[in-house]
Amino acid sequence: MPDDVLVCLSTCPAAEAARALAETLVAEGLAACVNQLPGVISTYAWQGRLHSDPEVLLVIKTTAGRFEALRERLVALHPYEVPELVALPVVDGHAPYLDWVRAHAAVEGDGHATSPAP
Repeated sequence: MPDDVLVCLSTCPAAEAARALAETLVAEGLAACVNQLPGVISTYAWQGRLHSDPEVLLVIKTTAGRFEALRERLVALHPYEVPELVALPVVDGHAPYLDWVRAHAAVEGDGHATSPAP
């Protein structure tokens, strides 16, 4: 359903990249809110080597109906060759908050969110 709320996760290499992505996604109505969590250490295999690097985790709140546009924008702006983006369905939560996410991520014809932040 397009109005189902999603929590999406993505990592960035530095605070500047995380802030720029977060601000763009919210300003363009692709996300209602993006939390930036510094201090994450990610361990992963890439190009045949094991890596362990500091990153900033983005916790992005949006709707299923905005996910494809969010994905396109994030991939276009992200500094990584293969950016992380996973979407998790929200099965329950505080109804007024979930309604706010839905309202903020609802897009009119001009591409901007239909409601301000609470």
